[in-house]
Parts: sequence; C-alpha cells; structure tokens
Amino acid sequence: MYFISAAKALVAAAVFSAVTAHNIVLPAHGRECFHEALHKDDTMTVTFQVGDREFGSAGNLDIDFWITNPSGQYETNEKSISNGDYSFTAKHDGKYVYCFGNEHWGANTKEVSFNVHGIVYVSEHEMPADPLDREVRKLSDLLSQVKDEQEYIVMRERTHRNTAESTNSRVKWWNMFVIGVVIGESLFQVWWLRRFFEVKRVV
Repeated sequence: MYFISAAKALVAAAVFSAVTAHNIVLPAHGRECFHEALHKDDTMTVTFQVGDREFGSAGNLDIDFWITNPSGQYETNEKSISNGDYSFTAKHDGKYVYCFGNEHWGANTKEVSFNVHGIVYVSEHEMPADPLDREVRKLSDLLSQVKDEQEYIVMRERTHRNTAESTNSRVKWWNMFVIGVVIGESLFQVWWLRRFFEVKRVV
C-alpha cells in the first residue's frame, strides 16, 4: 500500500511541479515572453543567465528583463543586464508575464538560460493527508531545483570561459602586433643607420 501511495505522490509531483528550466535563443531586435497563472500569496522566482554558444565569443550579452502583473504594472523592469535573480509574491490572482528583450541590440543573437521556481500557497486542509506523499513531493521539488541550478551553473561557466577565451585571443593578437611593430622599428633603424654611414662615407 505504501508503494501505491508513493507512486501516486510521484505522479502528483510531476504534474504539479513548481520548478521549470528553459533555454531560449533571442534573435537581434527580438523578445520572448512567458506567463504564469498565479494565485494570491504564491511566490515566483526567475533566475536567468545570458550566454553565447560560440566558443571564444564574448560580445555584448546585455538584455532587458521585466515582469508585469495582471494589471499591467511592472513587478520589475531591468535594463542592460546579463543575469538576474528576482522573486516576488503575487498580490492578486491572475496572469503574470515575464519577458526577455534583445530589442536594443542588433549585432548578435543571444542564448538565455532561465529557471522558474514557484512556491504555491496551499491551505492546510488541501495538503496531502499522507505524510509520505508530502515528503515525496518535497523531495521531487528539491531534486528539480538542484538540477536547474546545475544547468544555470553550466551556463555561467560557459559564459565565463568564452569571456576568458576572447580575452586571451585579444591579448595574443595585440602581442603579435607589438612584436611586428618592434621588428619593423628594428629593421627601419638598421636601414637608417646603414644609409647614414653610406652617406657619410660618400662625403
């Protein structure tokens, strides 16, 4: 009987899971919006990181991010950011919309990895009566959060690696330019000295 109860809890946890993770691609001058239907006192957290799939690329990773409530008012409105972590508690029932915008930057496409964590307010009489059901649901949500945080960390690591590779590439090409200038200057000085002594010898 406990096995049947646990199986039911797992199904419920899968259906009512309050954690989602996504990866989207924002084209130049583009935006992507999503919505969540929340009830009063529900808590929602959106965590995101902007990255670039191209190895060694570290261009402009800034985007705009905003959340609006059912009345159309901003819960948050952030400009020119590359990562964020925003939480809020719903004051009213309704649809809450969150958007990622790349509309002010037309140079490159950006990849956004984001997690949405929700804590759904459930009254005491609606809680599962079986303690095992409650614990299995909690465990399922915790495992989902760990998985999403790992994906978020991987995205941050890739972004930092791309930045480091881009910096190394710039340093390499700058050093090659400096070496070329030094070699050119040395050759010019040798040529100038030879010409100077040849002129003096003729005189």
